Amino acid sequence: MAAAYRPGPRNLITDVAGLKVGNAADPALKSGVTVLTGDAPFLASVAVQGGAPGTRETDLLAPDKSNAGVDALVLSGGSAYGLDACSGVTEGLRASGRGLQLGAALIPLVPGAILFDLLNGGQKDWAETPYRALGRQALAAAAPDFALGTEGAGTGALAAMQKGGLGSASLVLGDGTTVGALVAANPVGSATTPAGHFWAAPFEIDGEFGGLGPDPASGQCGPLISLKSQALFAPRANTTIAIVATDRALSKSQCHRLAIAAHDGIARAVVPAHTTHDGDLVFALTTGEGEPASDIELAEIGHAAALCLSRAIARAIYEARPEPGDLLPCWRR
Repeated sequence: MAAAYRPGPRNLITDVAGLKVGNAADPALKSGVTVLTGDAPFLASVAVQGGAPGTRETDLLAPDKSNAGVDALVLSGGSAYGLDACSGVTEGLRASGRGLQLGAALIPLVPGAILFDLLNGGQKDWAETPYRALGRQALAAAAPDFALGTEGAGTGALAAMQKGGLGSASLVLGDGTTVGALVAANPVGSATTPAGHFWAAPFEIDGEFGGLGPDPASGQCGPLISLKSQALFAPRANTTIAIVATDRALSKSQCHRLAIAAHDGIARAVVPAHTTHDGDLVFALTTGEGEPASDIELAEIGHAAALCLSRAIARAIYEARPEPGDLLPCWRR
């Protein structure tokens, strides 16, 4: 029997060497921004499976587009306003000399995706959107170690039955390849069964989200029950946005296939997933160089990415902490 995968030393997406993540948030706003960047530009693609996405610069990540690298990826709260976080990150990268050089012009490439957290009880009466500044702050905070739960883009996130949040996880494969996931979990579906067990429990490692284990009850085929929907009365106020990464060299089209495969991780951790009311999206990137992975290797990397994403979603909910004015309880009350 093959040996089980194990997490990297941090159990974070930054176990993929060269990656850094930064968070910035405003507790009164109940919203924030998470930025992933690297020591160098990285190859990336994206797959959208939800019915209500909000994105910036994702067209350039299509396999048939000429772009060969991006400088950062942004996950943000704030719905359409949150897309302005990418502008703050772009400004910060330019100030540090990062970006695509075209003659005298320096152009940082920063795709991003947003989640809806405008009705979560925070102060949203700003005169000028705060997300540009939060994006620049998150970029400045980027480091190998970062906090989970009520942090960054997960600050104001809500799942069906409890607070959502920011999550991450990693795995090291038998050949030494590292795979990781980063997610801001704000789904219309539930991350837990009616008894409070995580749907992702079969994939848990070392009690990383409470060690409660799978729900022993069968007959889980029931209707969607959502405290979030009852509290917000806004059917499109949801999404799960994520990034998966590997240090194995991939082509751009293989990054796209990796993003598609990683969506399985959402479907295993959130019930239901990929609804018309979610903007479920996964970016996939590689920091590797050299000969791209074979199809067999890519299949294993995609499998690992889905496992990491399921675990990251459960960790996001598990690590959420209570804050004044919350509409929903935390899993750890």
